[in-house]
Amino acid sequence: MEPIYLKTFLLVIESGSFSAAARLLGLSQPTVSEHIKRLEHFAGQRLFERDTHSLALTRHGEAMLPFARSIIETTEKAKTFFDCAGKRHRLRFGASEDLVSEWLPDVIRSFTAHYPDIDIDFTIALSEDLIQKFEEGGLDIVLCKRGPQSLTKGELVWREPMVWLSASGQPVLREGETQLVLYPPPSITRQCAVEAMAKTTRPWRIAFSSSTLNGLAAAARIGLGMIAHARLLAPAGLFECVDFPDLPPLGELEFILLHRKLLMAPLKALYETIQAKVSAEGARVAQEARTESFINQRSDPAYQPRL
Repeated sequence: MEPIYLKTFLLVIESGSFSAAARLLGLSQPTVSEHIKRLEHFAGQRLFERDTHSLALTRHGEAMLPFARSIIETTEKAKTFFDCAGKRHRLRFGASEDLVSEWLPDVIRSFTAHYPDIDIDFTIALSEDLIQKFEEGGLDIVLCKRGPQSLTKGELVWREPMVWLSASGQPVLREGETQLVLYPPPSITRQCAVEAMAKTTRPWRIAFSSSTLNGLAAAARIGLGMIAHARLLAPAGLFECVDFPDLPPLGELEFILLHRKLLMAPLKALYETIQAKVSAEGARVAQEARTESFINQRSDPAYQPRL
């Protein structure tokens, strides 16, 4: 049942005659008649009652009408979909979860504003899992963390101090034991936290583990323990534990960018959007540091303004 036969069938009904349908289709009247004949052969029934003065649908023609309309509509939808799909590209982007809620929305919003026809296949996972998927060819571009001893090659985007966070900004202890809330392996922050605590004499335990940042943050907010996290990306409601000698330093995290060769324009554009975000965040943090330094300086009794 060729769509062109169905289209001819509908136009004969709408125009009221074979000759009018032929004019609308740019075909000869015998060709229109042949289309209807082939459709009737498919149905095994006559679809029209006609004589020299009138044209009417048979009951089988009436039954054919909704099928014809549905098939033509579906065919047009399919054609439109695949015409558009041929012009679209898919970009496979992976990022570690701690970047998703606050940092990445601006990047994705800016990118999609310039490339609305790009379909983004977005993967959120632990950094080690993202790196593995990228190396296996499953991702085009990845923004993730790299551990201190990692051999993973990638473009260094920025370094960020890792800190202890809790609901009160105080260490979480239970019967003298430090309580931690950490990702499961192969988490980089978990590895750093465990290695740091192993160098201390205070007993400690992993009181809660979750594969999602939302789970860890929720556990920390209700006081189950502390999380080890990048300072700049601290979840809302958690505060840095500052000046507690019993808490070992955690060092720095490296955020890196892994990408295929920037041959596809959208991939290059996403790369540049991420770099612009990094520059903007760096400038913001630097300005906040200068402002805080100035405020502290003004509060010093020995401060003398420069005139």
